[in-house]
Amino acid sequence: MIHKVRPSFSPQDFISQVMNSDFEQMEWKERVKHTTKVLHRFMPANYSDAVVVLRKIVAEYQHQAINGGLEHVIFPDYIETYGLDYFETSVKAFDRITRFISCEFAVRPFIIRYGDAMIAEMLKFSQDPHPQVRRLASEGSRSRLPWAMAIPALKKDPTPLLPILENLKNDPSEMVRRSVANNLNDISKDNPQLLVHVAQEWTGHSKETDAIVKHACRTLFKQGHPEIMALYGLDVNGLILLNFQIHTTMVYMGNEMLFSFSLRNSVKTRKKVRLEYAIYFQKANRTLAKKVFKISEKMLEENQQTDISKKHSFRFITTRKYYAGLHQIAIIINGIEHDRLDFTLQT
Repeated sequence: MIHKVRPSFSPQDFISQVMNSDFEQMEWKERVKHTTKVLHRFMPANYSDAVVVLRKIVAEYQHQAINGGLEHVIFPDYIETYGLDYFETSVKAFDRITRFISCEFAVRPFIIRYGDAMIAEMLKFSQDPHPQVRRLASEGSRSRLPWAMAIPALKKDPTPLLPILENLKNDPSEMVRRSVANNLNDISKDNPQLLVHVAQEWTGHSKETDAIVKHACRTLFKQGHPEIMALYGLDVNGLILLNFQIHTTMVYMGNEMLFSFSLRNSVKTRKKVRLEYAIYFQKANRTLAKKVFKISEKMLEENQQTDISKKHSFRFITTRKYYAGLHQIAIIINGIEHDRLDFTLQT
């Protein structure tokens, strides 16, 4: 596709330079940056001219109705790597390229360097007719976007983001609304009271905004934040935990730990119940680190009892390293932790 737009481009030379002897050992983001740098050797030396070529490439993909995938992330990465000194040209490039492949990673150094000026551009993006551009306004401005650099100024003071999120809270695209929820969840990790305020303001206007708020509150749910639990009518009055037990107190790595318990509503009214459990994982330094997992949400009628049987897998995954030794599990009812029990993980 590059060759079609730029006939002097040699696909064979490009591929041979990308697939060097180190490529197989590189992590994913290293591969991206390496491929971007190789592409730069084949592009016009003048940045503005190079952006014209990139936009033509993207337009050709779109003309052929080809959707952007992760392999195309080198296009926004090119803007991030070589365009930071060219604010206006790069902003215009983001507007076009993000319609094909998201620029959520690439836009972040511009927010860090240009601050209010870039936030003002993101506010304009939030009113764009194209949903991918509107999503960039929210996703690219997240203070703690996974896989990306954090934005310290927005972690400290996220209030500049609120006009962007207000513009998008009723967005017709679920993809955009979900990004709004993720942005708010990031905010809650550093400024929980701001999310509490937003949740109180937004709740009850529509089922769409209610869904945004609930998804945004997932971290505060796991923390049992009292104001959020109260907002959703979650308390432990009259809820009785019964027969909590671990059925596999010795668990081997790669296998599952089975536990069960019962919960009874002892009051004469229906109770809303959010059930979670916490695993206290052994760390390399022999301390325990807590992680919360959701079980379910349900209503319990007067004097109703529900019986829960659950498995937790210790299969090998790339995002967690397990350490043998003492672990613990606790049941969490409406944000309140109960009855921590021990079990052992073995190799």
